[in-house]
Amino acid sequence: MHPRLRVFSCALALVASCAASLAAQAEPLKVGATATGVPFTFLDIQTNSIQGMMVDSAQAVAKAGGFEVEIAQTTFAALIPSLTAKKIDLISAAMLRTPEREKVVQYSDPVFEYGEGLVVRADDDKAYTSMDDFKGEVVGAQVGTIFIDKLNQRGIFKEVRGYDSLADLTRDLAFGRIKAGFGDHPILAYQMAKGSLKKVRLVDSYQPQIKGEVCLILRQGDPQLLAQVNKGIASIKADGTLAGIIGKWHLD
Repeated sequence: MHPRLRVFSCALALVASCAASLAAQAEPLKVGATATGVPFTFLDIQTNSIQGMMVDSAQAVAKAGGFEVEIAQTTFAALIPSLTAKKIDLISAAMLRTPEREKVVQYSDPVFEYGEGLVVRADDDKAYTSMDDFKGEVVGAQVGTIFIDKLNQRGIFKEVRGYDSLADLTRDLAFGRIKAGFGDHPILAYQMAKGSLKKVRLVDSYQPQIKGEVCLILRQGDPQLLAQVNKGIASIKADGTLAGIIGKWHLD
C-alpha cells in the first residue's frame, strides 16, 4: 500500500474508533430500581414507570454529573447480580451500605441515612425496644436486605423468614405466622401513613440497631464514573436540589 494511503487508512480508523467511543458514552446508563420500595422506588401504575426519591436523586445526579440515565425495573434481590453481570450500570434503591456488599460493588458518597423499623400485629400493644425482645420467636425481613442477614447473625430467633416484599411480610404478620417484621423504617412509615399496610403497626418505641447510608452503587473498577457520580451528588447537595427531593417524598 502507498505510504499516503496507509496514513489515510490509519486516520480513518482512528476517527471511527473515537466516534464509536463517543457514541458509547452518549448512551444512557441503565439504573436498576425496584417496584416495591415506596417512597424510595416504586411502580407508578398511572404512568407505568418507576418513581420515587432515589429515582429523582439518580436523575438529578446524572444531570449535575454530565451523563444520562434510564431507569430499569429490577427486583431487590437481583440488583447486585444484575450490576455485576453488566445488565445495569448503577443501582439507585434503598440498599444500605455494608462491608459485605463493598467486597462486591462500590458505593458513592451518601445520599440519605436511616435505620430499620419494627412492625407487629395491630393488636400487639407491647412497647418493644430491641430485636432481643423477640428471642425464641419467628421473625421476618425482606430477602436481599441487610436486616435479614443481621437477624440470622444474632442466632436468638426460632426462625428467620425471608420475603420478596414488605407486603408479603406484613400479610404473614397479620395472619400471625410471624411474631415481628423488620424493614426499612422510612418505607414502613410511608406505607403505614398511606394505609397500604393493614392490621399491623409500626412500633414507635423501637430503637434502630442497624443504621446505614443509602448511596448510588456502581461496579468496582470504574473510578471515572464514580467521580462523575460523586460530583453530581456534591452539586445537588450544595444547591439544595437533594433537600428538595427529600422533602418532596416526606423523608425529612
